[in-house]
Amino acid sequence: MAVDSILSSPLGPPACEKDAKALQFIEEMTRNADTVQERVLAEILSRNAETEWLKRFKLGGATDRETFKSKIPVITYEDVQPEIQRIANGDRSPILSAHPISEFLTSSGTSGGERKLMPTIKEELDRRQLLYSLLMPVMNLYVPGLDKGKGLYFLFVKSETKTPSGLLARPVLTSYYKSDHFKTRPYDPYMVYTSPNEAILCPDSFQSMYTQMLCGLIERNQVLRLGAVFASGLLRAIRFLQLHWAELAHDVQTGTLNSKITNLALKDHMKNVMKPDPELASFMTQECSKENWEGIIIRIWPNTKYLDVIVTGAMAQYIPTLNYYSGGLPMACTMYASSECYFGLNLNPMCTPSEVSYTIMPNMAYFEFLPHASTTNSVVFTRDSSPRLVDLADLEVGKEYELVITTYAGLYRYRVGDILRVTGFHNSAPQFQFVRRKNVLLSIDSDKTDESELQSAVENASKLLAQFNTSVVEYTSYADTKTIPGHYVIYWELLTKDSSNSLSHDVLNQCCLEMEESLNSVYRQCRVADHSIGPLEIRVVKGGTFEELMDYAISRGASINQYKVPRCVNFTPIMELLDSRVVSVHFSQDLPHWTPERRR
Repeated sequence: MAVDSILSSPLGPPACEKDAKALQFIEEMTRNADTVQERVLAEILSRNAETEWLKRFKLGGATDRETFKSKIPVITYEDVQPEIQRIANGDRSPILSAHPISEFLTSSGTSGGERKLMPTIKEELDRRQLLYSLLMPVMNLYVPGLDKGKGLYFLFVKSETKTPSGLLARPVLTSYYKSDHFKTRPYDPYMVYTSPNEAILCPDSFQSMYTQMLCGLIERNQVLRLGAVFASGLLRAIRFLQLHWAELAHDVQTGTLNSKITNLALKDHMKNVMKPDPELASFMTQECSKENWEGIIIRIWPNTKYLDVIVTGAMAQYIPTLNYYSGGLPMACTMYASSECYFGLNLNPMCTPSEVSYTIMPNMAYFEFLPHASTTNSVVFTRDSSPRLVDLADLEVGKEYELVITTYAGLYRYRVGDILRVTGFHNSAPQFQFVRRKNVLLSIDSDKTDESELQSAVENASKLLAQFNTSVVEYTSYADTKTIPGHYVIYWELLTKDSSNSLSHDVLNQCCLEMEESLNSVYRQCRVADHSIGPLEIRVVKGGTFEELMDYAISRGASINQYKVPRCVNFTPIMELLDSRVVSVHFSQDLPHWTPERRR
């Protein structure tokens, strides 16, 4: 029953009193965005006044914006990495934060090939939990009746490691799922999952996926929404069902659990779930044995109202495939977050993916913005070469900015690397479209490969060609997401100076692996541990192909003097041209080296 008579909200009539309070909170925060931002900055600066970082820049205990902006520099990870490393090595003095650093959250971006370490403090979990608590009250405005069923969410923990001082270093969602905030969360009829905690917390990705899928199938008629963090994760679950439906159907038929499930906590839980259900097993066999898997999601889970996945940024490449498997279900992108900070939420979650805008919640951190000239792909600087930053309330609709944050956990004027476009305002809080990660060339899952990393990988792999008097003349790449999991495709044009000493297929396969060995640790983890990226592929093209590519670009108006080979392509005519010139195809035959341990 709607309770708009109890506490109404401009966003719409809330579903219950709890929702009404959440919606009222959103209204209060966004109506007074600039005031909230001033308060947040003052809180961060006053509590951290005695930290080494703020004292270094002689802030002198000031908490006002003007002094802060005039004295504290805008930084990147490399600027603060020495201090982070000191904390990781055991220095417990107040370097960045007056509160003890409780753990490090590992970013999907890399520095020196390794995941970045983002410091965090215990109270940040409360702040993140607050943002989570706002998601369903907003969703309930658009999709009624979500308390009458369950969500099938494929959620996983990833590997974690310890720094030399013993502090944990792990992804932000792994930290959240392992926290009491998640494990002992109070019952909420709008937030019931088919996946048990034991499955989500199981570190073995096969056992976790298998039991989450099994529970989702057993409760198929209860499922009202399907989700994963990223679109790629939901597609990986569908691919898993394609590969393992016969085993799953056998378990459902007999009421027994696959012998590959050895995790004791998981086995104990599943004892209470498994019961023979020949009718369901027969239905699964009937649907999954068909060659055509179009609309498989609504065939298996007929009451599903929407998919809850991130399909903005690099994940937009998965939208056509998700549409195919889901029969065109709406895709809800509910929130915008990173390892450094949780930022905001989508107040219109049922909009089309191309229209997704996130509203920054001004209580999460102090936000500033670097104007970004999209045509030159550069930041706007003033005459003295200091970047001119804009406050949250002063942004202009239609312009692009790079996000800069100051957090309670001790990051000050830190460049996140996300490029955002302002689409409008909710009250006085700006709304953004996520445009892209700065400098990211290739991305399949949580990996981010930039141009310099790709160049280095090509150079390392091409050394294997030297003994055959062969070299790489030109190359380009793209992220192939038509396969599940997706994989990197690299086009090589080769020059062979001695035709009598020809390259073997095996050598080019080895080049694929050598490229993977050269890519960053996030890519290699996705390949080895998460299985969310498939083997890298090299497609060798005919000589002269890249000249044809240049001719094509010039015919479309490119300047011959300024033309550069694009290191990543996604324009269909260009890819068709490249594919029509392929003479051989090669794949990495082994997994690259990866362990959870960080390089020292």
